[in-house]
Amino acid sequence: MNLMQDLKPEHLLAPDRDWWRGAVIYQIYPRSYQDSNHDGVGDLAGIIHRLGYIAELGVDAIWISPFFRSPMLDFGYDVSDYRDVDPMFGTLGDFDALISRAHELGLRVLIDLVLSHTSNQHPWFHESQTSRDNPKADWYVWADAKPDGSPPNNWLSIFGGSAWEWSGDRMQYFLHNFLKEQPDLNLHNPDVQDELLSVARFWLDRGVDGFRLDTINFYFHDQQLRDNPALAPVRRNATIAPEVNPYNWQEHLYDKNQPENLEFLRRFRALLDEYPGATAVGEVGDAQRGMEIQAEYTSGGDKVHMCYSFEFLSGITPTPDRVVEVLRDYEEQIGDGWACWAFSNHDVVRHASRWNLGEEARRVYAGLLLCLRGSVCLYQGEELGLTEAYVSYEDLQDPYGIRFWPKFKGRDGCRTPMPWMSDNQNGGFSDHKPWLPVAVEHLQRSVGAQATAPDSTLQFYRKMIGFRHAWDALSKGGLSDLKAEGSVVSFQRSHGDQRLFCAFNLGGAAAPVTLPDGAWRQDKGAPFAALPDAGNGQVTLPPWQAYFAAAETA
Repeated sequence: MNLMQDLKPEHLLAPDRDWWRGAVIYQIYPRSYQDSNHDGVGDLAGIIHRLGYIAELGVDAIWISPFFRSPMLDFGYDVSDYRDVDPMFGTLGDFDALISRAHELGLRVLIDLVLSHTSNQHPWFHESQTSRDNPKADWYVWADAKPDGSPPNNWLSIFGGSAWEWSGDRMQYFLHNFLKEQPDLNLHNPDVQDELLSVARFWLDRGVDGFRLDTINFYFHDQQLRDNPALAPVRRNATIAPEVNPYNWQEHLYDKNQPENLEFLRRFRALLDEYPGATAVGEVGDAQRGMEIQAEYTSGGDKVHMCYSFEFLSGITPTPDRVVEVLRDYEEQIGDGWACWAFSNHDVVRHASRWNLGEEARRVYAGLLLCLRGSVCLYQGEELGLTEAYVSYEDLQDPYGIRFWPKFKGRDGCRTPMPWMSDNQNGGFSDHKPWLPVAVEHLQRSVGAQATAPDSTLQFYRKMIGFRHAWDALSKGGLSDLKAEGSVVSFQRSHGDQRLFCAFNLGGAAAPVTLPDGAWRQDKGAPFAALPDAGNGQVTLPPWQAYFAAAETA
């Protein structure tokens, strides 16, 4: 029986199979959003309390990072029960109430599904490791040791060291691409696929509007367990793992990115298509082929709807030339696929710090992000202009940071609690000691300090999101005439009879901008300073400013 039939009207939004195309999705890291039960950890009830704020921001949907039962060694990305809420975050009743309230406010809800691996505390793994012939013996990736007792091959874990861990119970190694407490599921086994699809159906029946699929390109491994070849030093980069991790020294041909994944994604899409408007966005973690895989997974209309890779989630400040390079690669490769762009999330240093952006620079880059072809993910606090928080070694929670400190400090700096008010030591997040300290410098950027200030970063984001929604050309249109000239990136977005020229000065000095041929009228709806009308088809764009002009129609 499909529980969707039993949901009350307020639990449902009008079906729109295309709502995700060009949507703005707001990511919530639940541990750090709002504590409602005085334990220093955010929870589902806290999110419900803040949904009105998110709706006022103007986004289309929220994505909630994992809240399932878990030992929390990787803070929910190590799932021990896919069908229940960890008591730390509340109950299934709280989740149902969250869905209902979000839908009342016009917000769709995506949840984070971790299908590549579970916790080693999951009952499936407990059974699997007991013997080589139990019903779940083949639900995880097991392999014999080499004759000398060493691991089956040279695969490495993103979290450091070998990707293989020895089990004395089975006298075999099991695969873990992340923590050793996160054994990889064996999706070559059709029973595993069936069970994971059943998990997805469970949440769709509760009213979710789709999923963010964690590590979507890690679902399958090479069944021959072939060694990965070495990667030439000139091809190494720290897009996926920090420089101190030798994971970057391999070309990951066999531990992920396997062709068998395409058929599973087709099965997943077929399930989603049973639920009008349900969607999925996949995380592609690959340093060499990220955009190629993104195109492969989203093309044809029979796999996932959209994916994101890490072109703008790592590295140095994207210059105009770099922005154009990424966007051209995307346009050439994506075909009929679809991207989801992001500058920050729960796994990377906040871009305001990573790119060393001042206040005006943060705004023009945000304007650029919200004008790209594709959907957009914003990470909680991004709309406040938050920087990366300093977290002392003594306060670190992230096992990744603890492992590679001090050259890599982990992910805690982007996961500190959301500041809701300035006149409170914990920023209004909790009246108990928070699980991570609230950054003192974040208090002055709290929601309370910015909500009614007309020129605040928060107000800027509200207006810029509204501007995106006002133009079908921005949310669903094509991209053309892409250029980098000096410090300026410019392009056209078009949809039907709409054409919008967009120019962004990513530098600290004024720069000339030449408009395309034809008649253009400046659109002053975006939250940037209006400029004098273009003379002779040119405008002078001040530093860190954007300019928009609409094509005049006959």
